[in-house]
Amino acid sequence: MAQTKSDPNYKVIAENRRARYDYAIEEDVECGIILQGSEVKSLRENSANIAESYANVEDGELWLINSYIAPYDPAKTWGHEERRRRKLLVSRKELAKMWSATQRKGMTLVPLVLYFNHKGLVKLKIGVAKGKKSHDKRETEAKRDWGRQKQRLLRHGE
Repeated sequence: MAQTKSDPNYKVIAENRRARYDYAIEEDVECGIILQGSEVKSLRENSANIAESYANVEDGELWLINSYIAPYDPAKTWGHEERRRRKLLVSRKELAKMWSATQRKGMTLVPLVLYFNHKGLVKLKIGVAKGKKSHDKRETEAKRDWGRQKQRLLRHGE
């Protein structure tokens, strides 16, 4: 889903850059997320981290676990817990697909990017992923290095 750069509301809040290195992403799904008011205000200040978090299907509901949203200082009295479990919103069909994928061996739900969409709503992109072995990681790294080397040769060779 490519967004136009001129869109004033689209803004990436947090990105899990290691996810594509550690996991082979098979498909990704856009989810809504249930937040409290102080959490949204904190996200507007770009203070979140989804690097150590994961998603899980429990009792027919999708949950984001161990994500960090920094406390919003002006809301000290009615603030929020920083690492609370947050419910994710997906259709029943997508939830059933995710649940069946996680039941297979080695599949997990990894948050990829947390962002404000073009309407100004907070969305989370989740990848259905399989963990990479160390030789797969080396292979990915070698392909990336060869791509960089190829670009250098093309740029300086002409």
